[in-house]
Amino acid sequence: MTDTVLRGLEPSAVRVRFPPSPTGNLHVGNVRSALFNWAFARHHGGTLVLRIEDTDLARNTPEGLASVLDSLRWLGIDWDEGPEVGGPHAPYLQSERFDIYADVATRLRGAGAAYDCYCTSEEVEGRREASGRRTSGYDGHCRDLTDEQVSAYVAEGRTPVLRMRMPDRPIVFDDLVRGEITFLPENVPDYVLVRGNGQPLYTLVNPVDDALMQITHVLRGEDLLPSTPRQVALYDALAGVGIGSGAPRFGHLPIVMGEGNKRLSKRDRGSGLAEYVERGFLPEGVLNYLALLGWGIAQDRDVFSMAEMVEAFDIRRVNPNPARFDLKKCEAINATHLRALDTEELARRMVPYLQAGGVLPEEVTEAQRDLLRAAAPLVQERMTVLGEAVDMLGFLFVDEGSFTRDPDDVVKVLDANGQAVVKAAYDGLADLATWDTTSIEQALRGALVEGLGLKPRNAFGPVRVAITGRRISPPLFESLELLGRDRSLERLRSAGQLEG
Repeated sequence: MTDTVLRGLEPSAVRVRFPPSPTGNLHVGNVRSALFNWAFARHHGGTLVLRIEDTDLARNTPEGLASVLDSLRWLGIDWDEGPEVGGPHAPYLQSERFDIYADVATRLRGAGAAYDCYCTSEEVEGRREASGRRTSGYDGHCRDLTDEQVSAYVAEGRTPVLRMRMPDRPIVFDDLVRGEITFLPENVPDYVLVRGNGQPLYTLVNPVDDALMQITHVLRGEDLLPSTPRQVALYDALAGVGIGSGAPRFGHLPIVMGEGNKRLSKRDRGSGLAEYVERGFLPEGVLNYLALLGWGIAQDRDVFSMAEMVEAFDIRRVNPNPARFDLKKCEAINATHLRALDTEELARRMVPYLQAGGVLPEEVTEAQRDLLRAAAPLVQERMTVLGEAVDMLGFLFVDEGSFTRDPDDVVKVLDANGQAVVKAAYDGLADLATWDTTSIEQALRGALVEGLGLKPRNAFGPVRVAITGRRISPPLFESLELLGRDRSLERLRSAGQLEG
């Protein structure tokens, strides 16, 4: 891998970056990019730089930045340079680097790599229509203005933009995912680096920061591929004025597709990371699934840890074809990771969701933690996400005055026949000498299956709703043991409308 990917670079000298905009909820496609950059850096023992692209001051907020950092921490994607940790190339917020961009723009203009353009959009479009050209883009009108032409534009009160002078030759680069790619000069016209008001654009600041921060590899989404020839030319121009050493290696990751053969948009279900946090996905489950959107650890294996991914990650094995997002598969992989947790860890991770759902208080008692640890194995095989613990385990922790049953389940199960079953269950359990799972099961089977001649499904459904409030719950006999004799009998009594 060293020869074709690193090209003689020491593995520890690898430097990649993740440059999100702090506009709120991270898109899963951006998370996938962060993951691949992180895995690439960790695999080689290199450096991951977190750089915040916040030059659009109208859209970016301090809350947005906090959200990005919190999201990466939740995922377990750590960075070596960037906000909160610092580094030799600080500052890492682009909004704090405007003086740097202004200086670079001046140097590019002075070297002839960029030039002032006074054309209006209407003039550019008018010349295109008059020439009969079908392709859009700038025609180079201001590339070689005379002093007299410049003075005339200035006299009209025009404020120029700064345009990059693209080379009149093909731009060719070897993409780590897609192989050699060529862009012809007629398809890559001169483009704007700095607006007329002096605001630098993404087209300038991104390559400038890559060069100054000595980024060696850029792994990003395929949607940014059309901008790459522009940036390759700019990297070369920057090297010509003493900034950086040329273009980094590029690897363009496959597009993440949603429904209807369209790119997964922010409006699609499952597109934003916040949804996964809220529902109770495990970070390792989310990352495992996102890794599969273009990469795989082996043909016959979909589930793996992040440590295993780091060990095996090879950018050359990323599939360039579009990757289809499948929320159901993401849920299935998350469930597999959830079932691999030990009981103590599962209980610990459920606590915040049970607190948010009003099941546990802010200060959890040791008795409540013991009960949760005992209950965790009962739901572990039935859960897909941690948030499901609220409905599955709430019946164990709620006080009797607040306990409720699902109205639909009551109508379907606790009719007159169901109440008769509950009464028989109460009678079978009331005088039970030992309150444990085995004794409870024997007593209920004797009272309901043998005593009433019911099939287990019909026998235990009313008891389940009486005890847990729902037709779908943890295993019934174990639930009765954990709930305890007194609370169990009280719930049977109230469900069967029995005299106290």
